[in-house]
Amino acid sequence: MSYIEFNKKQLVNLKYSLDRELLRTNRAGGYASSTIINTNTRKYHGLLVLRQPLIDDLNHVLLSTLDETLTVNNYDFHLSMRMYNGGHYNPKGHKYIRDFISEPNPKLIYRLGSTVFTKESIFAENENRILIRYTVEDTKNDVVSLRIRPFLAYRNVHSLSKVNTWVESKYAELKNGASWQMYKGYSKVFMQFSKNVTYTHIPDWYYDIQYLRDLERGYDSLEDLFVPGFFDVKLKKGESIVVSAGLEEKAPATFKRQFNSEIKKRIPRNSFENCLKNAADEFIVSIDKNKEIIAGYPWFGRWGRDTFISLPGLTLSRGETSVFKGVMKTMISELKDGLFPNVGLGKETSYNSVDASLWFFWAIQKYAENIKNKAEVWKEYGKPMKSIISHFAKGTHNNIGMHENGLVWQGVPGKALTWMDAIVHGKPVTPRIGYAVEINALWYNALRFCLELASAANDKTFVKEWSKWPDIIKENFEHTFWDANRRYLADYVNGDYKNWDVRPNMIFAASLPYSVLSENKQRGVLDKVKAELLTPMGLRTLSPKNEAYKAINEGNQSQRDTSYHQGVVWPWLLGAFADTYLRLQGEKGKDFISELYHGFEKEMTRKGIGTVSEIYDGDPPFEGRGAISQAWSVSELLRINQMIK
Repeated sequence: MSYIEFNKKQLVNLKYSLDRELLRTNRAGGYASSTIINTNTRKYHGLLVLRQPLIDDLNHVLLSTLDETLTVNNYDFHLSMRMYNGGHYNPKGHKYIRDFISEPNPKLIYRLGSTVFTKESIFAENENRILIRYTVEDTKNDVVSLRIRPFLAYRNVHSLSKVNTWVESKYAELKNGASWQMYKGYSKVFMQFSKNVTYTHIPDWYYDIQYLRDLERGYDSLEDLFVPGFFDVKLKKGESIVVSAGLEEKAPATFKRQFNSEIKKRIPRNSFENCLKNAADEFIVSIDKNKEIIAGYPWFGRWGRDTFISLPGLTLSRGETSVFKGVMKTMISELKDGLFPNVGLGKETSYNSVDASLWFFWAIQKYAENIKNKAEVWKEYGKPMKSIISHFAKGTHNNIGMHENGLVWQGVPGKALTWMDAIVHGKPVTPRIGYAVEINALWYNALRFCLELASAANDKTFVKEWSKWPDIIKENFEHTFWDANRRYLADYVNGDYKNWDVRPNMIFAASLPYSVLSENKQRGVLDKVKAELLTPMGLRTLSPKNEAYKAINEGNQSQRDTSYHQGVVWPWLLGAFADTYLRLQGEKGKDFISELYHGFEKEMTRKGIGTVSEIYDGDPPFEGRGAISQAWSVSELLRINQMIK
């Protein structure tokens, strides 16, 4: 019995099956994704979604899907399913599916009368290639016929393909297959079979294929896909055939062997913890020999803030210090004026995050705990840490800088520099200009940590320059943010204005290794967060008692961004909550945190199966939303599991 599986009743229920998505990646940022019944519901879905450096260095959907028809006794069984404009499905191949099994790799089992037919897939770990294995498990016929039509998109993941006259409709013959290149500048797609097949070239367009999730999210949801032709092959009872789609031609005789060897490389998804470990692997990529962290699938790229927050859980909690150091090397190479890139690459890079640089210190802190050699850590990372502190002290871009009271001020009108960065119609939803509570908690923690390392490494100059500041910061932090009657912290302070919205940002003042608060005040913060923000899926971004509270993240982009940090739940915040709770409760707090951790096990069969979503609704039943697999959601659960152990 597979850890994750679905039966016929669940699979034929489209409300159920189309709400569950599958993701598999390689280690270069490419991926394959669809629903568990292989019906694409997003423009981000596809069988071969890969970077195209000659176009824009972003992911592009090359091969969208395959249309399969199995002919038994001269009767055609159409196994695929697509939704067309107006919500019409054709064909309706999901009705033949009997089971979905996730282990050792995704497998659909079809029953067509007396014929049992299976489809399995695996994305190559170190290649831009997907392998699909079809098997005739049982049949009363001598042979059955399989016809496969490839649906090509050749477009950026954020856009849609439309019928046009400039598409290149020619093909090239390959051993057991064919290749196509719809547009110049793009990679060719090489599609080959492990046995001899017949290819018939009949270029055609399929119009108005509709993506349900994009329709719901207020985006253009209609796409035209190009079908260059079809492949025919005959199969006997017990026979398998492996189809390869990749960016290079390969010897077909190797496909079956590669399929089996790829399976053996994987951590089995046979438990909750192993699902999280597999999900963690999918975020770690090597691009142009640089190690990076993808913030989330299917639409996020690399984000600086997300990288540092998720890095300890994705790597150190699993003993992968070399990967940790590889990602750090990549990020440090892009450090500029004390800031790390938030989003983008090259000329498109944006340095609009105040906290990415401060989370860098926290990530190094976790590394120092891991290797237990403070002097060595200062030798490795002291230079970039001192550079950041120096730039924050004298001031850097976007009014980021330390004031005479030791606190860090940040912000300019029209920008959102903290992690609550949603912008609607050119205006930040939560601007938070001024002294932000978590920024100054992180700043205090960073200075204390650096002084600890510098002392161990006998860096007397740094110690002399900065040793007085932690006490100054601590005194002014409490004066600025704490209210004795409310017994919690202001979210941000700008001049005489103090924002008392109950938000999760205050938890970091209690959770960080060097807390800026006394134990009594830590308890006050924890009590407030637990009472108004804690849910089974993470912390709300705003208390339900606030009139601006929005529990559900749905609608068009403006509507979703408006609610993004106004009550919606974020799982990654549980890491800081667990840090605080276990610090204050000790061993007796373990059962409660363990219950929160194991509560996510049910998510392994929801949304992105085997992984954890980006966000959840603020009210029951706490439905998953946003990206189907988010790095810091997965990483902080792995870190919490480490705390429990």
